Amino acid sequence: MTTDIISNRTVSEFTFRETKTEFLTHSPNGSIEKQYKLPEVLFITSFPPRECGIATYSNDLMEALTRQFENSFTCSVCALESKSEKHTYSQKPRFILNTDQRNAFAKIAFKINNNENIKLVVMQHEFGFFAEKEEEFNQFFTCISKPIVFVFHTVLPNPNPELKAKVKEMAIIASSVVVMTANASAILVKDYGVSLYKITIIPHGTHLVPPLNRSKLKKHYELGHRKILSTFGLLGWSKNIETTLEALPTVIKTHPEVLFLILGKTHPSLVKKEGEKYRTLLEEKVKELHLEKHVRFVNEYLELPVLLEYLQLSDIYLFTSKDPNQAVSGTFSYALSCGCPVISTPIPHAKEVLSKNNGIIIDFESPAQLAQAIVLLLDNEKLRVEISSNSFHKMASTAWQNSAIAHALLFEKLTEYAFQLNYKIPEINLDHIKKMTTAFGMIQFSKISVPDIHSGYTLDDNARALIAMCQHYELFKEESDLKPINTYLNFIKHCLQPSGLFLNYANEQKEFTPQNYTENLEDSTGRTIWALGYLISMDKIISPKLILEASELLETAIPYLDKIYSTRAMAFIIKGLHYQNEQKNLPLLQKLTNRLVQMYKHEKSYDWHWFEHYMTYGNSLLPEAMLCAFISTGKEEYKKIAMESFGFLLSKIFVDGRIKVVSNKGWHIKDKIDENVIGGEQPIDVAYTIMALAQFYFEFNKDEYKQKANLAFNWFLGENHLHQIVYNPCTGGCYDGVEACNVNLNQGAESTLSYLMARLTVEKLATYDMSVHISEGCKEIEEMAESTV
Repeated sequence: MTTDIISNRTVSEFTFRETKTEFLTHSPNGSIEKQYKLPEVLFITSFPPRECGIATYSNDLMEALTRQFENSFTCSVCALESKSEKHTYSQKPRFILNTDQRNAFAKIAFKINNNENIKLVVMQHEFGFFAEKEEEFNQFFTCISKPIVFVFHTVLPNPNPELKAKVKEMAIIASSVVVMTANASAILVKDYGVSLYKITIIPHGTHLVPPLNRSKLKKHYELGHRKILSTFGLLGWSKNIETTLEALPTVIKTHPEVLFLILGKTHPSLVKKEGEKYRTLLEEKVKELHLEKHVRFVNEYLELPVLLEYLQLSDIYLFTSKDPNQAVSGTFSYALSCGCPVISTPIPHAKEVLSKNNGIIIDFESPAQLAQAIVLLLDNEKLRVEISSNSFHKMASTAWQNSAIAHALLFEKLTEYAFQLNYKIPEINLDHIKKMTTAFGMIQFSKISVPDIHSGYTLDDNARALIAMCQHYELFKEESDLKPINTYLNFIKHCLQPSGLFLNYANEQKEFTPQNYTENLEDSTGRTIWALGYLISMDKIISPKLILEASELLETAIPYLDKIYSTRAMAFIIKGLHYQNEQKNLPLLQKLTNRLVQMYKHEKSYDWHWFEHYMTYGNSLLPEAMLCAFISTGKEEYKKIAMESFGFLLSKIFVDGRIKVVSNKGWHIKDKIDENVIGGEQPIDVAYTIMALAQFYFEFNKDEYKQKANLAFNWFLGENHLHQIVYNPCTGGCYDGVEACNVNLNQGAESTLSYLMARLTVEKLATYDMSVHISEGCKEIEEMAESTV
């Protein structure tokens, strides 16, 4: 058990609370101007270009925080140095703490305490950093008057009294202690007597990687058809790589194609003490065992993209540390997150992660067990794939984006909300959309981020895709959008039957499947009318040929639309007819809207303002459709019901400053609402809510709608009950849903298109506000000019 970091921000707090420090500066003309500084989080840590695991960790974490949040806080560095460790930094640190300089600790503490902008100090702690200056270090952290977070990278079990006292003193001073595994947390409580409430578990971050073809990667690195074993990290005696070398003769008897890659330089600290003694020992052992054709040293400190490619091309990753007290390993975490099947010695981190067929654990310094495990995996590709998939799912929540969110929520809490968290809106990325689109249309499902062509195609997804790409073209006028727009429109044409009805499901061979004749396809038809109407509404910027095709398809379906009674299908059709803006179809729009009006009047009571006696999926569609009907007809009754029902819906799904859409794990039933249902939240429901909020904002210009739209969008970025990303910025895809304890990692068409529609709606809101400001500015200039005349 550990501290659960929950944000208690309300909508108004999230939007309006001022957090910046105010100060005065002189402008070029001599006047005094107010300036603002963001609150600062200071990291005391080793830092690149220093080559060590904690330096890399700190850099990755700060980069993740900067990518995930904006206008929230700044990250600054107090770089740890010594007589033998001095560096030139690409960007000057806030402070440099040379632990060997006289009074250095006291001087830095004084500077920290006197900088009012520093709100929190994060100490990346490893005893080796301060081994020769323990007394000064103790005085240092006790003198700092700001809240301190200690991040313990090593937690030793069974401490002697002296070590126990040191750790306990740090924990008492700290506002929080961060560890990376449950095992480390348990040791702190049991062996050191640290209070559980002080401890926060935040796993070591990992990098999101795009799926790459292993065979192509091997070819790129001239590894041909070899079976690749790998290990990486700064070499040192504790890595115990000789265990693998001693196991290889047994392995190559049955798998002569094996090549073992030893990736990484020798640890700089070790080189300073004894040169390349350890590497030389390994090289001599390679010769002794006649392994020259089966071992390759890559003696470099690899750049991250290269390292991740090496991991992705590896068939098995080997972690053979002989240190039973190694609490956590970044190299181990990175390998797992790249989908490598891992064989590891039983360090606490491995025992915690490699359970339930997520990998294989062997004893320390056991070449025989290692050889047996390697052969087992090389002989069984199915098992390798299974372990790879299991470990990938296990590590997904540790992505650096999620680590950044966990840290930021902790920082916010410890500073008593001295700053607010503003999620940074990601760049628009169409990569996964393009990947999911063939010449025929949009593929339905994806296995993780790999399109599953065997899942076939649906009219639903291609209608959504048409809307999304039309939104994109509307905003950016990119000619390249027209090809997929044509593709999705042609798919709709393919699904329209001579009877005027649409079919929904087509297989890989473009044939309609039996599923079309066993399901109610009214929603699919309605969604298609919305898509066609949206395309028609762009007649001023899209070729007349496309508009004509869309109009003919819609008009072919018109005679059958009044026979549709599905609530959401009617709402889709109303939206489509609203966008089409064709006078002759106005009676049909009103007929369908009046059906919704009657449903609303029938179900409405003093505490239930809804169209049905339950709330299920796509709820925002209904009030939005009523609003569209009002805009098309001017009927006040439609407007009243739109506003009343939407206000009711928003009161149910915006809770504690974030959106929590109605879950497919438990619909809201009139008089029986269970608000404790967790999980089952779908991207499509969040997207529809954002689109409806934008429509209401454009019509009524109430800031509340825009604020809620932006707040709802944060659900994709981590503002959900799991505090995990739902949008994958690496692939451009969107995960399929937020469950009770995990995110569904598949990135299918529905979820990815839902995210894109939401993202483009947020973009449109920003563009709209900018155009309004420009328009108001021009009007003001004109008025000033007229008054001058």
